[in-house]
Amino acid sequence: MKRLHYIIKHDTKDSTLSWFAVGDYKKRANVVGGRETSKPSEVHKHMEALLKEYNLKKIVTVEDIIALHAEFEYIHPFQDGNGRVGRLVALKECLRHNIVPFIIEDSKKNYYYRGLKEWRNEKGWLIDTCLDGQDTFVKLLDLLEIEHD
Repeated sequence: MKRLHYIIKHDTKDSTLSWFAVGDYKKRANVVGGRETSKPSEVHKHMEALLKEYNLKKIVTVEDIIALHAEFEYIHPFQDGNGRVGRLVALKECLRHNIVPFIIEDSKKNYYYRGLKEWRNEKGWLIDTCLDGQDTFVKLLDLLEIEHD
């Protein structure tokens, strides 16, 4: 994840800022949508716990990948670029486990953000939005005549 962050953020204006850790966890606290995220001093511990729990799964489902994505976004380990890194990780994990990925269309971003915001209270909103995004991906595969499960 740190490598993905580096790829996305190196050679940007952020990389010239002394307090911006390109390719590493954040040094300053940040807030997303009015919600506090993990404190910089807690990020490593939270990420380690998240990845340990995820990697213990014998069989990974799309719901597991959505949960990984949501919890990653709650931790918000980087100063900026968390959404891009989180979505790339979700895509990678879908492909790794032979699961059709999900794409969130611009017209449905508000549902996606609501689902993330409410994840710990109501998981269904984000799951439904991502499953809808999976249907969108299937339509694209069908259009391009690419086989899928």
